[in-house]
Amino acid sequence: MRSRIRAARARKIVDYLKKAYPKPKSELKYKTNFQFVAAVMLSAQCTDKAVNKATGTLWKKYKMPRDFAQASLGTFTKEISSIPLFRNKAKAILGAAKVIEEKHKGRVPRTEAELVALPGIGYKTAHVILGELFDVWEGIATDTHVKRFAKRFDLTDANDLKKISKDLEQLVPKRDWKYVNNGLVLYGRYMCPARPHDCVRHPLTKLWKESATRWPKAK
Repeated sequence: MRSRIRAARARKIVDYLKKAYPKPKSELKYKTNFQFVAAVMLSAQCTDKAVNKATGTLWKKYKMPRDFAQASLGTFTKEISSIPLFRNKAKAILGAAKVIEEKHKGRVPRTEAELVALPGIGYKTAHVILGELFDVWEGIATDTHVKRFAKRFDLTDANDLKKISKDLEQLVPKRDWKYVNNGLVLYGRYMCPARPHDCVRHPLTKLWKESATRWPKAK
């Protein structure tokens, strides 16, 4: 019974997201596929705005996987030092570039299994990459925005990001998976931020008024 109620609520939410954000697209800036991979890795626990600021100059120097693979770890680490967890991210990005050069002929993989085998890439990152670069939507990526709304609208009891993804994938028809992540990210970024506020007039809150009093932590 509860799962049916949740599925009905999820359907209403997704119907809104499909109309409000009909063409799912990341706000991270990139020109090559691996630049996007690196940008997504940099965006963990960091805003897209901060990542775009850091990569504005950086992407003029690093374009293809080989550029990253041949980079000096020390230099690259300094170049992304404005980003949280920059040391670990530098190692992961350059490591992923080397694997792509050596095992994938310089091409970003197009499957979840191949992507999660790369350094620094997990379920969420893999599905963000697949959706953005290849229009492949084989999973729902859960970040802090998606987690926050999944909890606010009582669509999951889980706290683990991958478990939340799996719960949402059970509730939302696969044909609509592509609208969930980017839709909720944009809605959370520009319509309904994480800090408690009066949102009773917000479109999604109107769909389930109880959410107006539910303020789970984003992380």
